[in-house]
Amino acid sequence: MSDTAVHEFLESWSGVTPLPGAPWFAPRREAAQQMLRARGFPTLRDEDWKYTDVRAIASRRFQFGTAAPVSAELIESTSFADTGVHELIFKNGMFAPGNITPALPAGVVVMPLSQAQVQHEKLISPHLAHYADLNKHGFLALNTALATDGALIWIPDGVEVKIPVSLLFASGAGAQASGACPRNLIILGRNARATVIECYTGSDAGEYLTTAVTEVRLGTGAKLEHYRLQQEGARAYHMGNLSVVQDQDSELISHAFALGGALARNEIDVRLAAPGSQVTLNGLYVAGERQHMDNHTRIDHEQPHTTSVEHYRGVLTGRARAVFNGKVVVHKDAQKSDARQANANLLLSDDAEVDTKPELEIYADDVKCSHGATIGRLDDDMLFYLRTRAIPEAVARSLLIYAFADEVIQHIGFQPIRARLEQRVLGRLPDADVIREFVQ
Repeated sequence: MSDTAVHEFLESWSGVTPLPGAPWFAPRREAAQQMLRARGFPTLRDEDWKYTDVRAIASRRFQFGTAAPVSAELIESTSFADTGVHELIFKNGMFAPGNITPALPAGVVVMPLSQAQVQHEKLISPHLAHYADLNKHGFLALNTALATDGALIWIPDGVEVKIPVSLLFASGAGAQASGACPRNLIILGRNARATVIECYTGSDAGEYLTTAVTEVRLGTGAKLEHYRLQQEGARAYHMGNLSVVQDQDSELISHAFALGGALARNEIDVRLAAPGSQVTLNGLYVAGERQHMDNHTRIDHEQPHTTSVEHYRGVLTGRARAVFNGKVVVHKDAQKSDARQANANLLLSDDAEVDTKPELEIYADDVKCSHGATIGRLDDDMLFYLRTRAIPEAVARSLLIYAFADEVIQHIGFQPIRARLEQRVLGRLPDADVIREFVQ
C-alpha cells in the first residue's frame, strides 16, 4: 500500500475524534499511526494473508463517523434484548443511548468506552492496547489509532453475572462507503464469571468496513463464555480480532460464527500465561456465492498444565472461498500441556474452495498434542441410507449438511443464540420446513 493511499485512508478520519482522548493513550495512538504508515495493510506477500486479498479495501475511501441510517428492523432482527440480556447498541460504531436493560450486580461496569474513558480511566489504562499486538498487521493498527467507541466490561473479584451482556454493532447504508472501528475491553477479576455476546450486522444495501478489536484479561480462576456472531451485510468488509491473556486456572470458551460479509476475517489470539489455564475454541463459517471467509487462530501455551481444545467447521457452496489457519505453540516451559485441534470442511459445489493449515509448534517434551483437517463432500453412503428410508434426495442432502454444522452449534449454552443460528443455517438449505420436522 503506497504512502499516498495510506495518507488518503487516514484523511477519511479527519472529522473523527478517536478514543480514548486522554494524554496517557497518545503515545500508543501515535505508534499505531506510524506503524500503519510504514507498513500499510497486509498483502498477498505476507504469509498469514497469502490467501486473502484486501486490495478491495485499501483502494476504497471509507467515510468514518457517518450517520448512515440504521433501520429499526435490522436492530430488532439481531438484538437479544427480548431474552433478558443486558445490551448496549452501537450504530455505525457509535453508542446509541436509550435502550433499557436489566440491572447488573454491584460493582460491575458495563458502559460505552466513550463514557468509561472519563469515569473509569484507572480501570482502562493498565489494559487497553496491551493485549492486541498493533504490529501484527495494519487493521489492528488502524483500530488502535482511530477507534471511536466500543464497550468496557469490568467484572470484580468473585462476582458472577448470571445474565449475558450483549454488544450489538449495526452499520447502516449510505450514499458513500462507510467505516467503523469498535474497540472493546473485557476484564474479569479473580473467580469472576460472565457471558458476553458480540454481534456485528449491517444493511445489505450499503458498502462498509468494520475493523473490530476486543481485548480480554481473565484473572485467576475466572471464566468467560464469549460468543461472536458475524452477520454483516452482503457488501461488507469485516476484520475482527479477539486477543486474550489468561491467568492461573482461568477458562475461556469461545464460540465464533461467521455468516455474512463479502470478505470477512476473524482472528483469535490466546495466551495461556499461567498454569491451569484452559481455552476452548468452537467455530462455524458458512459461505456461498463469492463470499470469502478467513479464520486465523493462535494459542500460546506459555506455562505448564495448560489445555486447549479447538473445533472449527466450514460449509461452502457457490464460488465461495474459505481460509483456516490454526496455530498452537507449546513453549519450552509448558510441560504437561494438552492441545487438540480439528478443522473440517464441507464443499457443496465444484467451484467452492478452502485452504486449511493446522499448525503445531512444540518446544517441550512432555505434552499431548494433536491436530488434523479434512475437506470433503457429502457422504454418499449416508445419503444412500437416507434415500432408502424414503427421504427425498434434496431433503437428505440438507439433513446431512445441517448435521455437519450442528456439530458446532450443539455446544452453544445460551439457547437464544443456538435457536437463531439453527434457523439461519436452516434458512440456507432447501426444504427447510421439512427439515425442521426432523430436527425438532
